[in-house]
Amino acid sequence: MRNMHTPENPEHTKLRDAVRDYADREIAPHIARWDRECRLPVEVVHQMGELGLFGLTAPEEYGGSDLGLTGLSIAVEEIGRVDQSVGITLGAGVGLGVGSLLAYGTEDQKQTWLPDLIAGRTLGSFGLTEPGAGSDANAMSTTAELTDGHWVINGAKQFITNSGTPITSLCTVAARTGTRPDGSPELSAIIVPNDTPGFVVEPLHDKMSWRACDTHPLRFENVRVPEGNLLGERGNGFKQLMLCLNTGRVAVAALATGCIQAMLDLTVERAGVRPTFGGPIGRKQGVAFQVADIEVMLQASRALTYRAAALKDSGAPLDEFRRASSVAKLYATESAVTATRIAAQVFGGYGVMEDGPIARFYRDAKVLEIGEGTSELQRMLIARGLGLPVE
Repeated sequence: MRNMHTPENPEHTKLRDAVRDYADREIAPHIARWDRECRLPVEVVHQMGELGLFGLTAPEEYGGSDLGLTGLSIAVEEIGRVDQSVGITLGAGVGLGVGSLLAYGTEDQKQTWLPDLIAGRTLGSFGLTEPGAGSDANAMSTTAELTDGHWVINGAKQFITNSGTPITSLCTVAARTGTRPDGSPELSAIIVPNDTPGFVVEPLHDKMSWRACDTHPLRFENVRVPEGNLLGERGNGFKQLMLCLNTGRVAVAALATGCIQAMLDLTVERAGVRPTFGGPIGRKQGVAFQVADIEVMLQASRALTYRAAALKDSGAPLDEFRRASSVAKLYATESAVTATRIAAQVFGGYGVMEDGPIARFYRDAKVLEIGEGTSELQRMLIARGLGLPVE
C-alpha cells in the first residue's frame, strides 16, 4: 500500500529499500518491549551508523554519503513507519547533532567530533529548550560568561533528546553570552562534552510519547569549557539555532509521514477483515471514507516534506526553505494525529490496547505537533512569511 511519489535518484531509492528492510527486520520485532522499558537500545544506534544513516547529510570527507536532507527524510520516514522513537533518535542525531557541527564548526571541531557521530559510535544533543523558555528563545536564562579563556556555564535545559545515553559525547548548549545595546540577549552556542564537571544529566523524563527515545533535563553548575568550544560566531547563536531547527522540522515532517503510512497500511488491512453486520467494516462509507482521507493526507504530507527537502538540497533561498519547512511540519504532524485517531476508531477496542501498535502510534503522534516548534509557532512563521504583522 505504498505510494512513492518522492524526488528520488537511484541512490535514494536504494537507500529507501535498505532502510525499510532494516526497520522491518531489526526494529519492528523489538519496539513494543523497548517502549515498555522506556529504553533506547544503544545497539540500534550502532547499527544505523553502520548503515551510514548518521552520515546522510555529511560530505564524504567526513565519512558521509552526501545524500542531503532528502536522504535523511527517506531514512526517517521508513524508520518512523515502524517506530517513532528510533526515528526521532536518528532525525535529532543528524539534524541537530551532526548538522550543527557541519554548518558552523571549525575544522578542528569537525575532526574532533564528527567521525564518531557519523559512524554511530556516539550521539550528540542540542540544548535549547528550558523549563521556562520553549518557543521563545529570547527568554532563555542559561548563561555563559567568558572568564580566563573559558566559558563558565550556568542554567538548565529541558526535554533534550539523545542527551543521556551511554554513548552521548556532547551537548551543544544555547546560552546568553551578553546583552545587546537594545537590551535583547546575545545568544551563542557552545560545545559541552558530556563528561565535563558540573554538567549534570537528570533522570530520564517519564513521557507519554517517544518512550524509547532518550530525553532528559540537564543542569549546568559552573561548567567550564575552553573558549574554543564556541560553535560559530559569538552572538550569532539565535540565527544558527533557527537554521538547524528548519532542517529538524523537515525531519519531523518525514517522521509524521512515516506514521501516516503505517496508519494507512494497518487500517486498510483491518477494515478489510474486521467483521460487522455480516461483512467487513470497510464496506461502510463512514469507515471507508475516513481511510480514504488518510491516503490524501499521506500523499500531501509526503509531497510537502520532500519539496522542502529538495529546496534545501538545491540551495534555494533561505526564506523559501524556511516557509516550506514550516508548511510541511504543520500539515504532516497534524495529519499524523488525525490518522492515528481514525486508525484507533477502525480498530475499535483493539486500537487502545497496548499490546498492539495503534495505541503506541497514537501516543507518539501527539508530540509531533509540539517538538521542533509547535503548530501555533509554525502558523505564526507562515503568516509572517506572507507579510502579516502577527504577534
